[in-house]
Amino acid sequence: MLEAAGVSQVQESVYRVLVMSDRATVDDIARRTTLTHADTARILDALVALGLATPADGSPRLYRAVPPDVALLPRIKKNAEALDLARTEAARLIETHRETVRRHDAGQLLEVITGAEALRQHLKQIQTNTREEMLWFCKAQYVAMPSGTNAEEYEALARGVRYRVLYEQAFFDDDGAVDNVATGMRAGEIARSVPTLPLRLAVADRSVALFPLVPGGPHGSPDEPTTALVRDSNLLSALVALFESYWENAVPLHLTATEGASPALDAEDPDTRTHLSPTDSKLLSLLVAGVADKAIASHLGLSRRTVQRRIQGLMERAGAGTRMQLAWQAARREWL
Repeated sequence: MLEAAGVSQVQESVYRVLVMSDRATVDDIARRTTLTHADTARILDALVALGLATPADGSPRLYRAVPPDVALLPRIKKNAEALDLARTEAARLIETHRETVRRHDAGQLLEVITGAEALRQHLKQIQTNTREEMLWFCKAQYVAMPSGTNAEEYEALARGVRYRVLYEQAFFDDDGAVDNVATGMRAGEIARSVPTLPLRLAVADRSVALFPLVPGGPHGSPDEPTTALVRDSNLLSALVALFESYWENAVPLHLTATEGASPALDAEDPDTRTHLSPTDSKLLSLLVAGVADKAIASHLGLSRRTVQRRIQGLMERAGAGTRMQLAWQAARREWL
């Protein structure tokens, strides 16, 4: 049990006899341990060298145990510190080995995934293993996961993983897409919108990414998607930089402002000269994000005509002649 302190089992057995005997001769210990006289003498000399026993003058010579707190605790502490240093150095060697393998084996850097089902399983797995942050490019027409079916996202959000998701405008044309995004945002997702995205992309903890190797392969396509899983490398760094570039210039989405609000009543907000009603705030966020009137109407539970009427009212309040001018005025007036 004391191997961690540099004491062998047979040495420990002799030391225990000394601890329980206060003092003993070689013959005393040999009788109690069934060791030979020569082996006992050799082990006692080793204990003296280790600082666990001290000899006393006399004939026959007596041996006494050094108190365990004096003899063992400093050795255990020293060995623990050495073990920590060894563990740190082992971690460095492991990382060096991995980097060496990556440089000489491309298969350690990039893995090709074929088929929607295989892609779906990898997406689930990397989200399950994510601990800090997921980054997403969401294009229109799903390949592996229909909008609203990514249960792993909600589980990850619940355990504190941060999700930053970029949606291209065409994504919101699918039925229920806006509602699904709003559900994700209520769970903690941070969402923005851009006119178009260059590719589909998922990045987990900035250490692994999934992206298509070739265009095509959306749901309904006869071609199975061919996807790459890339690990820590210059390529992964470039993909993260691409995400951050698009994120910086994207329009933030605000889709949770109208929870519990009544569209018929909130239009009568008494402070409409300086603030938007909850419904108009959400409508404007969707409008600036490029979402079509039909999708806005479906999400808000309004008719397209009502949506267009409210947009016209916002334009009049902002003194804007076009929807583009409305977006500019909304940003200037901090309506978004």
